[in-house]
Amino acid sequence: MNEILFFGRNKEPKLFKNESNEIIKPIQFKFKNENENENENQIKQISTSNFSTIFLFKNGKAIEYLRNLNQNPEKIQIEENIQKVSVGFDNEAILTKEGNVFAKGEDINPNNPNEFINISSLIEDENDRIIQDALCCGKSIYLLTSNQNVYGIGDNQFGQLGFDSETLPKTEKPILMMKNVSKIFSGGFSVDVFLLNSNQELFGCGFNEDSHLGLGESRKEEEIIQKLTQIQNIPKGKIIDIQCGYLHSIMLIEDENQNPKRKLYSCGRYQYNGLGKDEDTYEFTEIKSSLFENDDNILDFSVGHEHTLILTSNRKMIGFGGNSHGELGNGDTIDQSVPIQIEIPKLRFNEDIPNYHVLCGEYKTFLYYSPFLSPFSNLEEDLIKLFERKEFCDISFKTENGEIIDQLIN
Repeated sequence: MNEILFFGRNKEPKLFKNESNEIIKPIQFKFKNENENENENQIKQISTSNFSTIFLFKNGKAIEYLRNLNQNPEKIQIEENIQKVSVGFDNEAILTKEGNVFAKGEDINPNNPNEFINISSLIEDENDRIIQDALCCGKSIYLLTSNQNVYGIGDNQFGQLGFDSETLPKTEKPILMMKNVSKIFSGGFSVDVFLLNSNQELFGCGFNEDSHLGLGESRKEEEIIQKLTQIQNIPKGKIIDIQCGYLHSIMLIEDENQNPKRKLYSCGRYQYNGLGKDEDTYEFTEIKSSLFENDDNILDFSVGHEHTLILTSNRKMIGFGGNSHGELGNGDTIDQSVPIQIEIPKLRFNEDIPNYHVLCGEYKTFLYYSPFLSPFSNLEEDLIKLFERKEFCDISFKTENGEIIDQLIN
């Protein structure tokens, strides 16, 4: 049995048919026709954004749930091995083991936004078409090549591709943004991006209202940063991850001088309670709480539209931020401006905490068990078919009998 807990907005799509639109405490998530062999059907990754949620399994099968658009499903087959799936606001990207990226979306393929196309093959430099990582944000997709170069494709309304938005409002071909990059960071709802180079220097561009790029108070009035700009005054330590919400960003840093100790830092606007503190913050500053004990360390975290969930080595789930749909899972719909501890069912949690993962979407949260996924790492998947544009859409192996998993049960 897969261990998946869900809480938050049960809408667009409605994942639980017989439940209310707001699920304020964690409930078990189940699939119909689960394979009796648990090892073959174990969840490996979940990716979610506004209107789409994709479940990937260890055996390569997956299910995608979309908002019902009253259209017949269109069968799309990709003859590749899947490494990672990323879902953005209205786009999706599939990274294969061979280093190709297939993507769809209105800003990626406006003539047919529901059709996957190979965007990595559109890179002009043929020697730079092997992709190491792909990440969807609000309306753009970023590609990190094996040569450590980053390309962007899609919308550039807020300068999130690092170019002047008036001369380049959008692009249907990947354009080179920056060289010598080790990691790319963004969020499924955001219209900004962070790029980390091999020297641990951080750069950002895009929407900067109230400086949720962390550029400092002197630049908080600049709503749009159309050129990659170095982020100054970064806390000491190794940057592990950065995730962006609607008007805030949260950074995870590992201080190797403290055994090592991981700490969270946030910046942006306090209005939506996503900072873990009670005031606007224009540079990345530490989120402090008595819940983070000296011997406690952060194993996993995820940032949604307005809320954040954290898993710690002392078997705690900690959350803060917007909670209007119960997405914190604490039994009410009251926003929490500072971290609180959230009660969760035991499951295998107390015995195997490092293999649990948390995923925040737009007003929804998943907590799931996956011994195959290390936090902040890429994924490995196999052959898939994509059945899309219906409420229950399948992504599965190409099998002789054509069996697919097609529904949820409660």
